[in-house]
Amino acid sequence: MTEETERQYLNQYNIKDYESPLYSVDIAIFTLHNGQLKVLLVERAAHPFKHSRALPGGFVDLHIDADIEATARRKLVAKTGVDAPLLEQVTTVGNASRDPRGWSVTTLYMALIPYAPTADFVDTVSEAIWCPMEELKELSLAFDHQLLIELARERLKNKTAYSVLPLHVLERPFTLSQLQHAFELLMGKSLEKKSFRRRILNAELLHQVGEGVPEGGKGRPAGLYEPSAGSERHLFVRVFGD
Repeated sequence: MTEETERQYLNQYNIKDYESPLYSVDIAIFTLHNGQLKVLLVERAAHPFKHSRALPGGFVDLHIDADIEATARRKLVAKTGVDAPLLEQVTTVGNASRDPRGWSVTTLYMALIPYAPTADFVDTVSEAIWCPMEELKELSLAFDHQLLIELARERLKNKTAYSVLPLHVLERPFTLSQLQHAFELLMGKSLEKKSFRRRILNAELLHQVGEGVPEGGKGRPAGLYEPSAGSERHLFVRVFGD
């Protein structure tokens, strides 16, 4: 008896002979605004969870998506108009209870972007909101998106502790106090002022571009800074707060 070749096997293989889960991506987009960390939520236009708030996302398109990051970018642009420069994969969650339509899997992505009013990138403002993290518990989000946001928030907190993530979202130029405040918002903890400034300046991540109004209106003028070329790739050996 002639052994079946792999080509023969694949030629007769039918993927529909086996059940497959629903597969989607969800994206947690964060920003800093008015001294708060906020996450972008959209209003669902269809069942299930019609009119509920949710993370932007959607199903993989087998015909046009080269990979799941392509799905994430396509759905993000389609639903919000945002094309985040850096999307980071956080985790994958799958079970029989997260979606009432059936057994489902989602891959969660995260990004941190500069603040812009939703009217700047969404046709209908009511379809998307920047929701302060403190107000999330008051909302009933679709699917398991409350959990997904918590997972993305934890990744954001951990990554900020050893990277220069806040440099991507501050309006330029900025003061060292504004930069420290951004780190503290993202990490959810206070940092010692002298130690923070010493580490930032010693790493040569910034260049001074001028001076601004003294912080608090008194004392010496505050230095104004912008990121140096290549600073976005810097990683700290020790995490902030140690």
